Amino acid sequence: MNKTSYFLLTLLGMVIFSINVAAQELWSLEECIDYAFENNIQIQQSVLEVESAYRDHKQSKLNMIPSFNGSIGQNFGWGRAPDPQTNIYTTQQSRQTFFGISSEITLFQGIQQINNAKQKHFDYLAQKYDSDKIRNDMSLYVAASYLSILFNLELVNNAQRQVDISAEQISRTEKQVEAGAIARGSLFDIQAQGANEEANLVAAKNNLMIAYLDLMQLLDLEANNEFDIEKPKLEIIGTPTIIPPGMIFNKALGIMPEIKSAENRVLSAERGLARGKGYNSPRLYASGQYGTNYSNRITEDFLDPDSPVVSFDQQLTDNRNGALFIGLSIPIFNGYSVNTNVKKLRIYKEIANLNLENEKNVLRKNIEQAYADAIASYQTYVARNKSVESFREAFKYTEEKFDVGMVTSTDYNVGKIQLNNAESELASSKYDYIFKVKILDFYLGRSLSLADIAGVKEE
Repeated sequence: MNKTSYFLLTLLGMVIFSINVAAQELWSLEECIDYAFENNIQIQQSVLEVESAYRDHKQSKLNMIPSFNGSIGQNFGWGRAPDPQTNIYTTQQSRQTFFGISSEITLFQGIQQINNAKQKHFDYLAQKYDSDKIRNDMSLYVAASYLSILFNLELVNNAQRQVDISAEQISRTEKQVEAGAIARGSLFDIQAQGANEEANLVAAKNNLMIAYLDLMQLLDLEANNEFDIEKPKLEIIGTPTIIPPGMIFNKALGIMPEIKSAENRVLSAERGLARGKGYNSPRLYASGQYGTNYSNRITEDFLDPDSPVVSFDQQLTDNRNGALFIGLSIPIFNGYSVNTNVKKLRIYKEIANLNLENEKNVLRKNIEQAYADAIASYQTYVARNKSVESFREAFKYTEEKFDVGMVTSTDYNVGKIQLNNAESELASSKYDYIFKVKILDFYLGRSLSLADIAGVKEE
């Protein structure tokens, strides 16, 4: 292969590689949440359950309109039977065709149908809010997994930085050992610490890979898909302003779907009780029917057995008949089933009320806990930030003393480990604080986003 061909192939490979890198999509937190809403199986199931509840609600309203049915039949008869023309029993064979329509409507029964329609409406709303709750939970899971990737990525960077520092220190120490300024045992200690930090880097990369896998599984993405997220640099600047938990709770009561669902289940239980009481009421109903028929036994002159059969069209006209009926069904005794059912429905209503109160208590406790966690995590972040600054200065001083042989390699390694641990704890407290603040935003009805964090800069 000549140099020109080799150069062209190399250039083509670089272009293809650059295109693939450019084409790889970086997912933002909002895009991850939106994708989960569209593709997560559990959310899709909840949407179908909402659709089913809506159909039940729609049908409950359609049940209030009159029923209307048509019928058609063909009868083949033989033996002794009433003659359709004379109504006298004779032994004969016959064919008859029947056409008819009928309708029925309940005029009154303790307004059960109205209460049933309203109950189904509240059931539908409760199911809808249950679906919204699943979406809210999924958004929190995705946000936690997204931040876990950023956290583990920061740990990988910290681990890589420690490996690089150790590599530089090993190089300097080798020169000092060759010059006789430091004992060879110190070099062995530094090399051992460097190997340990390389192992820590491998572990950090594995944890990062697992964090990516967790997020991809939440999104129902296969592990062999190309996937990466945006990596904003999140910095906490200034003292946070956090709304008191009481104000957050009052806001959350009006927007959290679990509260809305519980409220609608209370309303549903009330309508269910009213519908149950309606079974004690008489049922007033009306029905009507209209029909006609044809028979091969109806002749133009029934006294003449050879007389021709009346035509099909003429019989359909002559044999038309209809009826209207109004009835009243009065419940008298049904084994106390209605009373028992009403008592059970009262119990269900009380259970729904207690469930609503429990949901409010759970929401209040969660908000209070999230508020306390946010305050504590910020204070922890501030303390660990100061700790990192102190350990960084201490290690810098120790490193300078180690380079001139004033401290041992053990002192150097201890200072380095302390700094590394402090930086890891600082990263942990930072992302813990960010997530706790996002939870409070969530209870205030705000969308989950990292764009409002102070000091956000895209890498």
